[in-house]
Amino acid sequence: MSSSFDQGPWPPCPQDFNLTAHVLAAADSVPDKIALAVVKPTGAQRWSYDRLRSAILGTASGLLESGLRPGDRLLMRVGNSVEFPVAYLAAIAVGIVPIPTSSQLTEPEVQVLIDMTDPAAVLHDGKTACPATVRVIRTDQMAQWYGLPPADYALGDPDRLAYIIFTSGTSGKPRAVCHAHRAIWARGMMMEGWYGLTGSDRLMHAGAFNWTYTLGTGLLDPWTMGATALIPAQGVEHAQIPLLLKRHEATIFAAAPGVYRNVLKSGPLDLPKLHHGLSAGEKLPASIRDAWQAATGTRVYEAFGMSECSTFISAPPGSPDRLAESLGWPQQGRRIAILNEDGPVPLNTPGIIAVHRTDPGLMLGYLNQPEDTASRYQGDWFLTGDMGEMTENKDILYHGRADDMMNAGGFRVSPLEVEAALLSHPDIHEVGVTDIEIKADTRVIAAYYVADHTLETDALSAFAAERLARYKQPRLYARVASLPRNANNKLLRRALPGQTVL
Repeated sequence: MSSSFDQGPWPPCPQDFNLTAHVLAAADSVPDKIALAVVKPTGAQRWSYDRLRSAILGTASGLLESGLRPGDRLLMRVGNSVEFPVAYLAAIAVGIVPIPTSSQLTEPEVQVLIDMTDPAAVLHDGKTACPATVRVIRTDQMAQWYGLPPADYALGDPDRLAYIIFTSGTSGKPRAVCHAHRAIWARGMMMEGWYGLTGSDRLMHAGAFNWTYTLGTGLLDPWTMGATALIPAQGVEHAQIPLLLKRHEATIFAAAPGVYRNVLKSGPLDLPKLHHGLSAGEKLPASIRDAWQAATGTRVYEAFGMSECSTFISAPPGSPDRLAESLGWPQQGRRIAILNEDGPVPLNTPGIIAVHRTDPGLMLGYLNQPEDTASRYQGDWFLTGDMGEMTENKDILYHGRADDMMNAGGFRVSPLEVEAALLSHPDIHEVGVTDIEIKADTRVIAAYYVADHTLETDALSAFAAERLARYKQPRLYARVASLPRNANNKLLRRALPGQTVL
């Protein structure tokens, strides 16, 4: 049998559709329910569904009164504050195209994005780096807009452009990913396929407002379901999250793997209301998953996705235990395959994870880059650039980025397998591996690890030898202060050799 999954399509998105209208529909039935609580140890700022909708549609009116028109692009230079999701949904409500960006970017990096997208204006909080090359609209005006008469939703074709986000792609250069209004409709496949999310849940996401993982999983999806979103206020430390989870009776916790690691270090965890955790952003190490379950009695369910298609493979609540390298299963309604150059490969055969072009969550394309867009397709399949393997049970085993795969003595080796083995060492906190050239035509695996002190190389080699085939074992070990990561906290393996060795 071939490595493909297709059990029928997701119901089509309604016509005359608007992403923001879909997200805020619960405000009609539960206007007084708390939609958002921005929490910290000393209290919380709470927004009801009615207040949230009024602020969003009032801001939409303010954006139009400022001179922006449907179809204009609005680059967002807004930090970790509630103004970010309010402005984002306000723009989409009236057909303005928001472009969220990482607050960590420098002025030259932001200028590159401005040159790529040609925004009509920049929404600026006055704090994040922002070049003075485009008209600026300040977020401090927004409080006045909240009380304006609500704008009408701009309804239309669900395939039309709604928002643009950036991804570094495999080249390391930013690409502007264009998404349609239907992208929010496609996230319905995640509700049972990953979240187990209902209107009665209280979901806390540990990320900042202006991270796309937080925006989708932490805000838009709970609001779509009529649930309550809990977001730690700016300045809250990971060690304080257990207190907030308990005090605000969170039933679901979502975070990146590194946050789970830090929370586990904070001490005993007493979370009686928590049903389960969610993890995405990078592969969750089995050691963290097992430690969390031992500490809380709850499981962490993982999902795999990308900027071009959000998450489409996941392990839902109640699913059976799986292998450490498994991502889960394709969500109901998806069409997924594992490909080589000839098409779907046989089961239990590595290849490129691919998504069918008909997936409603798939991007429209890269802005002004038709050749790059076309290069990501093989026939009707969008190539993710990630290596995977489909088993008889249709779960997907993950082998890492295709461009991260290592060549050691002619053998193809997944860095994830080596990293998972080394992370079981009691003194290693984090580790990244890649292959490096030590002389012409000779490459070896090098391991860069974070630990409290430098570990003996011979002891590390012996540790690896007990767990890995010889060709998978690192030949070089280097202790570093931290691992290089991008703005979305993903490990940059190719940048490892440039790290300063301690």
